[in-house]
Amino acid sequence: MQEKNTQTERRIQDRKQAVLPVRVRGIDASGASFEELAHTLDVTSAGARLGSIRRPLKPLDTLVVFYRQRHMEFKVIWTRLLDGRSEYQVGLQALAQAKEGWAANLFGSAQEPAKQSRAACGAL
Repeated sequence: MQEKNTQTERRIQDRKQAVLPVRVRGIDASGASFEELAHTLDVTSAGARLGSIRRPLKPLDTLVVFYRQRHMEFKVIWTRLLDGRSEYQVGLQALAQAKEGWAANLFGSAQEPAKQSRAACGAL
């Protein structure tokens, strides 16, 4: 039997570190609708890892993430409660590949990640 590299199977695309302010809307694990501010920790062209989520979420739930004037739908893949805190990190997968995705400017240039995230946030 062949050994498979689970890291390769799980992550097809490169991640870019980017702390971008976002607004998240969805239904939490208790069935209550919510909308709150959060931020990305890293992004790919087809997903993201969010931080500062203050509600428990369930895998396979759908969230809408707003970044600037864009909004995209994502599926929750995993959640992790941070030790000693009441906040979660959440792994998301895009439901559709956006033509002008929210991370398009991060993957379209050869800038270093810190400059990319500052530029994406509008900070100079």
